[in-house]
Amino acid sequence: MATCAAASQAVWSYKGKQQWKLVLLPIFLILVHLIPVNPVREDGLNPKSRKRIMPDLLTEPPAIDPVYEAHVYCNVPTIAERSMEGHAPHYFKLVSVQVLIRHGDRYPLYAIPKTKRPDIDCMLVPSRKPSHPQLEAFIKHMSKGSAAQMDGSLSSLPHFPSHSLCEMGELTQTGVVQHLRNGQLLREIYINKHKLLPGDWTAKQLYLETTGKSRTLQSALALLYTFLPDFDWKKINMRHQWSTIFCSGSCDCPMRNHYLEEEQRRQYSLRVKNNDLEKIYVDMARIVGIPTRQLRASNPIDSLLCYFCHNVSFPCTKAGCINMEHFKVIKRHQLKDERERQEKKLYFLYALLATHPLLNQTVSRLQRIAEGKKEELFVLYSAHDVTLSPVLSALGITEARFPRFAARLVFELWQDGKRPKEHFIRILYNGADVTFQTSFCKDHYKRSSKPMCPLEKFVNFVKRDMFLIFNSTSYYDACHRRAL
Repeated sequence: MATCAAASQAVWSYKGKQQWKLVLLPIFLILVHLIPVNPVREDGLNPKSRKRIMPDLLTEPPAIDPVYEAHVYCNVPTIAERSMEGHAPHYFKLVSVQVLIRHGDRYPLYAIPKTKRPDIDCMLVPSRKPSHPQLEAFIKHMSKGSAAQMDGSLSSLPHFPSHSLCEMGELTQTGVVQHLRNGQLLREIYINKHKLLPGDWTAKQLYLETTGKSRTLQSALALLYTFLPDFDWKKINMRHQWSTIFCSGSCDCPMRNHYLEEEQRRQYSLRVKNNDLEKIYVDMARIVGIPTRQLRASNPIDSLLCYFCHNVSFPCTKAGCINMEHFKVIKRHQLKDERERQEKKLYFLYALLATHPLLNQTVSRLQRIAEGKKEELFVLYSAHDVTLSPVLSALGITEARFPRFAARLVFELWQDGKRPKEHFIRILYNGADVTFQTSFCKDHYKRSSKPMCPLEKFVNFVKRDMFLIFNSTSYYDACHRRAL
């Protein structure tokens, strides 16, 4: 029991591509074989939750294809990405950008028992694909980072991956390249086009925060390097966030934990009803020669996704090979789980309470800038799938797939040049404008000719409307009011 709970808890801090447009990988995979829910960590997190994304009508197959979804999730850098960031009427001025990213491609956190680990090289080699024109310069610059201010344990983490055989959870070269591309894209839009930061920008104009994992720190540095090439390390102050939901000093929320536990029970109930899924696990366990229960606890999909994303054959033993059919059945169950999750709303209730501290910080910063403050104009949070997924759910972006590797969620703040006191926001997910998919701005879209949402609508949502479903008027009250 303790082993499974530990395995389940570890998953919560990691999981989680679009080359066409965004991805899905639902919750169920993190469920191990326990019937009771696992103990909730101090930050309220426990390993479950997954989400979808907006379809691309030009490239997406007419029916949901689990293999296609897996390719999107991998997000292997191959083609130039289309992006809607930075689009606004010519008389609008961009005054702030806040970016929440998921770390890039990583090595699995789990190994399938009695099989050879996938042979992935985590040394950065500019001549090896996928690569980036700035990869070599990035490596050199990361070696000079002793002058940076790194909070707490961040100072002991390496600035880039460097093992010939990846360590568990380590960022890969693919993951580095994904965020070098993200940073380059954002630089072309926000720095070169909109002049968000001056050439002599200062440390006070940046706000950088990451969880204490090497993969999130390294992802942040990769994006930052191409966003602000050859930046002065003395201007970098990287803050450490201990919670994967970035709740900081507002993590005490019993009802958040309650809704998460209820969601976990729903997931388990759905899984045990799936006979095809059970047969697949039994067959996979037979192949590797372990009890079915132990195979589930090892979370095989995490490892299988690494094989899939890196085009490595699935593992074999003397008893046979794990194959694509095994993979497809698990993925199909994820899709079914996602549909039911949307209907039951338990995850949505969890998401509202889990993300309020982060969204409240975001709103407060936007308000300060709208009032004329010139600090923290560019914000970067480097996080996990379990950070992005509840934020998307809380905002009401129900068509968003589960966060792919190197996913990005962007909040833009714009000032109306004709009415300087009026400010508007745009929200973009992996380059797609999802502003009017949010629950607080759907109706405004019907009445406005402007391609953005009034800032006050976002403020009212975070400060007041998020709590209405709980029959509460504050975060504290919603967190401590027992469910009816």
